[in-house]
Amino acid sequence: MDGRVRLWRADAEGLQPVAGADPGWMLPLPAGAALVSTPEGDAWLEPVPGHAGAWLEVAGSELETARRAARQVLPVIAALLEAERQRAHVAEELAGRYEEIDLLYAISEILGRTVRLEEAAQIIVREVSAVVGARRGSIMVYEEAARTLRTVASRGFDADGLLPVTIDDECSVAARVFREQRIITYDPTNPDSVAPDCGDIRGYRGDSFISVPICYAAPGTGLRCVGVINLTDRIGGDRFTLDDRKLVSAVANQIGAAVENARLVDRDLQQQRLQRELELAHDLQLKLLPSPAVLQADAEVAARCLPADSVGGDFYTFSRLGRGRVGVMLGDVASHGFSAALVMALVMSAAGIHAAAEATPDETLTALLDSLSTELSKTEMHFTVFYGVLDPAAGRLSYANAGHPHAFRVPATGAPERLEATAPPLGLAAIGTIQRRQVPWSRGEDLLVLWTDGLVEARNEAGEVYGEPRLLDCLTAHRTESPDAIVNAILHDTEAFGVRPIDDRTLLVMRI
Repeated sequence: MDGRVRLWRADAEGLQPVAGADPGWMLPLPAGAALVSTPEGDAWLEPVPGHAGAWLEVAGSELETARRAARQVLPVIAALLEAERQRAHVAEELAGRYEEIDLLYAISEILGRTVRLEEAAQIIVREVSAVVGARRGSIMVYEEAARTLRTVASRGFDADGLLPVTIDDECSVAARVFREQRIITYDPTNPDSVAPDCGDIRGYRGDSFISVPICYAAPGTGLRCVGVINLTDRIGGDRFTLDDRKLVSAVANQIGAAVENARLVDRDLQQQRLQRELELAHDLQLKLLPSPAVLQADAEVAARCLPADSVGGDFYTFSRLGRGRVGVMLGDVASHGFSAALVMALVMSAAGIHAAAEATPDETLTALLDSLSTELSKTEMHFTVFYGVLDPAAGRLSYANAGHPHAFRVPATGAPERLEATAPPLGLAAIGTIQRRQVPWSRGEDLLVLWTDGLVEARNEAGEVYGEPRLLDCLTAHRTESPDAIVNAILHDTEAFGVRPIDDRTLLVMRI
């Protein structure tokens, strides 16, 4: 077709050319598709469907030809205009989301680093505040044990000294945001915006604010709220826009992931620190127990102490009493863990003093009870303890046994002899009730064997108890060997049985 084609756009003055050769003149806005007269001659003018204000001009030698050409071209023009509109919309959307994408990138960097909770929160509140133009902002995290929101980061004010907010506080906007898990905003310029309850006592420069719940969903779990981000005092006018609210809301889940990640790092560091402290306590406690070298040539002794936790309540000690005599003590505090370990340390300290005195076993345990009675009463704890004095020259073992059931004299031949209790456990026994007994002793042949109940009460995976009979069978099978070999054999037997200890385990074997 010979002629011309132009695209026009309507404005307040009429039709302006937007595509095609610019004629240098305008057209009046017609009421509809029509034949119009132009300085260049007659032309057919028709609106582009679906695009208000867009008009197509087609001019030719014949009116009907121009009209048919317009009908054919209009769908193509409409499609081109729609594509252009979509492109412009995408460009506008990308431009509008640039700050959000940039903020998400900053938060992803935090997620990729091992940072403390306070450090991560401080970076986040700074970045978010800068993007939305807030002079003041804060991040509060939920402390589950106390059911409070604690301020861990702030911008524009000092959060030091701020008290945590209980999540049941009816006057706290942050608490309400956390409880209801929804955004609460206030815009004083909007007549439909409702001011927070309980009056405004925040002391902010402006009235407008945004409070957004920070939520996080771990893989395989539902969404849960871990905190709240608060923003106020907007730069350039006391009003946060809808885009500001959308932006903070869009990144809240990513903020939740960053906060949770930092919290887990903090928790892991605390656990590592606690583990190091437990290992130190374990080492220190084992160093309280004496070395067999203390007895030098007076006796052969082997002992192992295996706490169920890092520290425990089992203890033993031995000492040289002169003229070849040896004192040996083993006990079990009724518990395990830190409380038992503290009592064990007190017992070891007092035992070192009383056992060194020239006293009989019953006098030693009586003095031990007297010095610890206040502490035992206060802590409501007690312990079993065996204390014996071996006198090879006299051929006897004198002992006092405060409720300790696992004490035996094992002769070179024959059945082991249980050294029965002569008093209740210390902490349950009254002063003056501890008795003393004596049994004969064959020098170089008899064994004194002491252990705690954790050794025989341990169970295997089938729930079967290791038991005293098994221990005694193993003991008698190896009784002619050295104390160290005997201890190793018994512990190996318990491991082969598959025991799963739930209490401290201690074993002591002595030959003199």
